[in-house]
Amino acid sequence: MTLTSQIAAATAYIRSRTDKRPQIALILGSGLGSLADEIQQPVTIDYHDIPHFPVSTVEGHAGKLVIGELEGKTVAAMQGRFHFYEGYSLQQVTFPVRVFKALGTETVVVTNACGGINSNLYPGALMFISDHINFLGSNPLIGPNEPELGPRFPDMSNAYDKSLIGLGEQVAQEQGIETFRGIYTAVSGPYYYSKAELAMVRGFGSDTIGMSTVPETIVAVHAGMRVLGISCITDMAVPEDLVPLDHAHVVAIANQTRPKFIRLVKGIIAKMDNL
Repeated sequence: MTLTSQIAAATAYIRSRTDKRPQIALILGSGLGSLADEIQQPVTIDYHDIPHFPVSTVEGHAGKLVIGELEGKTVAAMQGRFHFYEGYSLQQVTFPVRVFKALGTETVVVTNACGGINSNLYPGALMFISDHINFLGSNPLIGPNEPELGPRFPDMSNAYDKSLIGLGEQVAQEQGIETFRGIYTAVSGPYYYSKAELAMVRGFGSDTIGMSTVPETIVAVHAGMRVLGISCITDMAVPEDLVPLDHAHVVAIANQTRPKFIRLVKGIIAKMDNL
């Protein structure tokens, strides 16, 4: 079965469950899935019910698609995403983005919990992604290109929409939330990087490091969608001051940051018509 056929099957199933057509897709990272609880008139679909959807296997990822109304917009929220380190191909990891496009979605807000390499950051800080480095060792566009899905060689020089970043910073200022702007590096995981590896990534000019987001962004840009990326800094990955880390800590800090994260994202969505 071709990718296009798989997208059509998943899209048809979702449309059989709801007549809502999401304008905005929200991909919610570790500990951030509760934003979906804010959605009004929700239709909740388990991932395992959607044809060709992978299933989340990581703590902090509920594995549900929630479609409904948020701040006057129709949205689709992924409570949990898929990762390369779970054994999925990058084509599988990014399959939901293809489905969102087929459903008529034009804007993707992709979020993550990640480590801060830039010492100006701190656990609980929020950063708008201005650019990324793909250090996964692969790319979701490798393989045959189906022209109806996007061009063979998409341009990634402006992957993260500048007007959306500007709107996000405006909303943050209005709400009194400190935010940063920086570069996110995606690595495969599933281990937290060594001191030498972190020093290398910092040398590339990256501000943060994580195990997601970049594949979804690549596919969204390939499909002609606008992307806003928001990172929640859950730990400091500064090589000189590195301390042992586990996933429970990442989820705990994300949970603590959740109220201002939810307030910020809702504020951005409310004002997206102003762009």
